[in-house]
Amino acid sequence: MNRRYEDVAVGEELPELSIPLTRTMIVATAIASRDYQDVHHDPSLAVERGSKDVFMNILTTNGLVDRYVTSWAGPAAVVKAIKIRLGAPNYPGDTMVLTGTVTGKRSGGRVEIAVRGVNRIGPHVTGAVVVQLPAERAQGSAA
Repeated sequence: MNRRYEDVAVGEELPELSIPLTRTMIVATAIASRDYQDVHHDPSLAVERGSKDVFMNILTTNGLVDRYVTSWAGPAAVVKAIKIRLGAPNYPGDTMVLTGTVTGKRSGGRVEIAVRGVNRIGPHVTGAVVVQLPAERAQGSAA
């Protein structure tokens, strides 16, 4: 379903999305994004560097935030900006819960959304996403 700019209201909450954080997901997404830092795939080296385990990289977090918002907005939405800040690491065996709220509407069909992803340690990611949504169809056009 495509969200239309006219149907979105400031204050609207996006549905929660729970993402299980498996070791395979953390390692595979780091390697898929060409992030070969050992803290993302080698548990013993991650511990040696001061972490309790491997942890998710920022590129994966950014992609999950994009997925979260575009799943809500629909395939016709165009992401115009993503600005995120990392907090608590995402470790294997935890779950990150993403939530979002529409915080603004701009001209040109742009919608601002505040996003937050929390795991059992605390906030993993906070930020904002701007998406451009399609406008209402002209009267008489095909559905």
